Amino acid sequence: MSRSDNRRKEDGGSFAARVPERAVCIAGSRYRIPMSNEYFDVIDRAGNIIGKAAREECHGDKSLAHRTVHVLVFNSSGELFLQKRSMNKDIQPGKWDTSVGGHLDLGETFQQAVRREMKEELGIDVPVEYIYDYWMCNEVETEYVHTYICAHDGAISFDTDEIEDGRFWSREEIEKNIGTGVFTPNFEQEYQKYLQFLISNPP
Repeated sequence: MSRSDNRRKEDGGSFAARVPERAVCIAGSRYRIPMSNEYFDVIDRAGNIIGKAAREECHGDKSLAHRTVHVLVFNSSGELFLQKRSMNKDIQPGKWDTSVGGHLDLGETFQQAVRREMKEELGIDVPVEYIYDYWMCNEVETEYVHTYICAHDGAISFDTDEIEDGRFWSREEIEKNIGTGVFTPNFEQEYQKYLQFLISNPP
């Protein structure tokens, strides 16, 4: 699954031309930082780190653009692993979501974050391949996403406080449930991005 044309953006390539204007932000004193143990780097339209903000702020202010990694975990049958979000989650609780997804810690690179998130969420450590990046903007937040892909047929273990359930889905099953409220909007956007990627990058 070589995607050499895409790898050049692996850790900090130029992407300013693709950033929506609404992702521009200046992290300053006008933002009230609530008490939180989790902070994210805030980035501008060129991807430069310009400040930091608490998780609660980033999930309530679209101007606080921050970075995220996603991983699509497939088995040898071509099925995609999805996780069902815990009801304790602050966003989209109880819905099925991308195999792995998480925010970058302060000062962390995309590559560091993807390895950490895979271990934390699914207990796996396998080679991954970067395939594309995009900006995700909704009514709650603005994220700059790097998406990776990997193959895994081994054991998967997850923290039930974070993930309620997890299993592999066939393409037919996923497409049958698109738009029914089973999946998070983020996953449905991710899945469409992946299908577009397949069309643009045939085997």
